[in-house]
Amino acid sequence: MDRRVVHYARQGDVGVITVDSPPVNALSQAVRQGIGQALAEGLADATAKALVILGAGRTFIAGADIAEFLGSGLAEPDLNEINAAIESSPKPVIAAIHGTALGGGLEVALACHYRVATSEAQVGLPEVKLGLLPGAGGTQRLPRLVGVAKALALITSGDFLAATQAQALGLLDHVGSGTPLELATAFAASLPDTPPLPRASLRTDRLGPGDAAAVAAARQKLADSTPWLHAPQRCIDAVEAAITLPFSDGLARERALFWDCMAHDQSKALIHAFFAERAAAKVAGLGDAKPRPVAQVGVIGSGTMGGGIAMCFANAGIPVTLLDMDKAALDRGIGIIARNYAATVAKGRLTQAAMDQRLSLITQTTDYADLSAADLVVEAAYEDMAVKQAVFARLGDVAKPGAVLASNTSTLDIDAIAAASGRPADVVGMHFFSPANVMKLLEVVRGRDSAADAIQTAMAIGRKIGKVAVAVGNCDGFVGNRMLQYYATEAQRLVIEGASVAAVDQAARRYGLAMGPFAMGDMAGLDVMQAIRDRRVAEGKIYGTALSDLLTADGRKGQKNGRGWYHYEPGDRTPRPDPAVAAMVDAYRQQHGITPRAIGEEEIQKRLVYALVNEGARILEEGMAQRPGDIDIVYLYGYGFPAWRGGPMKQAELTGLANVLADINRFAQMAGDDPTGAHWSPAPLLVRLVAEGRERFG
Repeated sequence: MDRRVVHYARQGDVGVITVDSPPVNALSQAVRQGIGQALAEGLADATAKALVILGAGRTFIAGADIAEFLGSGLAEPDLNEINAAIESSPKPVIAAIHGTALGGGLEVALACHYRVATSEAQVGLPEVKLGLLPGAGGTQRLPRLVGVAKALALITSGDFLAATQAQALGLLDHVGSGTPLELATAFAASLPDTPPLPRASLRTDRLGPGDAAAVAAARQKLADSTPWLHAPQRCIDAVEAAITLPFSDGLARERALFWDCMAHDQSKALIHAFFAERAAAKVAGLGDAKPRPVAQVGVIGSGTMGGGIAMCFANAGIPVTLLDMDKAALDRGIGIIARNYAATVAKGRLTQAAMDQRLSLITQTTDYADLSAADLVVEAAYEDMAVKQAVFARLGDVAKPGAVLASNTSTLDIDAIAAASGRPADVVGMHFFSPANVMKLLEVVRGRDSAADAIQTAMAIGRKIGKVAVAVGNCDGFVGNRMLQYYATEAQRLVIEGASVAAVDQAARRYGLAMGPFAMGDMAGLDVMQAIRDRRVAEGKIYGTALSDLLTADGRKGQKNGRGWYHYEPGDRTPRPDPAVAAMVDAYRQQHGITPRAIGEEEIQKRLVYALVNEGARILEEGMAQRPGDIDIVYLYGYGFPAWRGGPMKQAELTGLANVLADINRFAQMAGDDPTGAHWSPAPLLVRLVAEGRERFG
């Protein structure tokens, strides 16, 4: 076999074009060029009666080489040229699909005359998830094969289809067992000697009079559900071209719309997030350290966090010993875990057998000695330094040598916790986000003495249990909560100045955040947040305002007791404005001589987001995060920041760092000598970058 990333060989009377560009056969310039060259070889091979395109390794062609999108443009040859050559071949060309045929990979398959697949294969056009649309004929050929309504649903959602589903739609011609080459050669043998080759570009039988209505319905659905997204509506424009324009003109329209999406900030943000997530897995300064083996895990604390963490490991097939010193609390915790699993079964997302198997992996105990065999122990006790130090002192005695000891603390000093264990090299932070069995983010906190292989273990086990692990430094609140404290503080300052609680939350949601700061506070628990505030105030630090003291003094805990910044009906987590809170706010303003003013949505959004950005810049300068993309991933996966904005740091770059700094300086002037507004002092890194004319944090 030659060394090209695409090579040609013949098997009997079938010419085989194999894409061999690990790990996923992405359509790089070399692959595109290689397919064109191999196709020419196959057409020149007189013995080959049919040609097969397949992928080496674990997949067919998983899509474009996204890195090319970040350059000045896609190098020649264009994939449309390759697809045109495939489709115009006088010999039958069969796509033999296994693994995944995604994006440009599926577009190559659509250009082939026939498509066969193994039963476990998946296909899809997920470009919309990067703020793009299929740019090599996908929006033109797919409607001709499966109909406009189905094509619109697939392209605007980016969803994957199982092979059997794709066959039912008419996208695949055959699905079977065996290797892709076996399927394709058998299929080729069944073809007539002189067939009229089916070309998707020439088909009109799946197009019809109802297509215009399908397009209109798709537009309205997106306008109702996600009116802020740019790419899905452009996808509809492109599919519409398939029913209103000749094929060649439709391709031109598709390409113009593709470049329109490429130039849009949403695509830049989504592509940034794509690469940032992958970069976050790489931790600097660990040398060649390897993860320690983890076959058994202990979890301390059976409350909401501890139970959710135990589920994470059980879901991954890892045995868990769940410890709590209160047997009644332990029983309640196991009961909640069982109910969570049962709810998933009721929704059809889990079988009863799978639920039983996962529950069987969780063992209860009230004895620390039962943790002695664990390779990893995660502490999820109450967020109090004395409590956590007592736990780690016990772990230092009972955990086996080499076991990694992790704290789920959200704000406390990992070094102080580690010192109590007597073996600080084994101690790391593993900050799960609530609910732990749902949220994908895991902050891995690197203490002063944390061993490189202990950090690698936490990162690796995070990936194994389906988390997006991000390594962060040891400081108050680490990355996510350190930034959040100023976001939450600014939300309260906005209310004090004149905005309503509901208006602040609405502005945050309209910006794209999953929920507003006050609804988020109620979900987390005002009592928990008050404990953090009390500690920080005692240390001379900022966290919230005296307004939050009034609410907690009134016994408000948020969703857990139905009274927080909002009112909640029993069994209903819908936040409802609470007149009693409005009265507290009015009384606070009067007491402090504050005349409320009207505050517009844009100011609310800027003050919330730029509070994050300013502190994020300090975190970068201190080295508490390795890269700005790590901060963005923390906020995308841990705090509901909209992916189409890329994260707070990327959004600042897209807005323009100079523009952001100008607003921060303005907010600093507005804050005056109010100590709760001290966070508006511009971060030195941001000031320096703007002075140097730089446009990026990285």
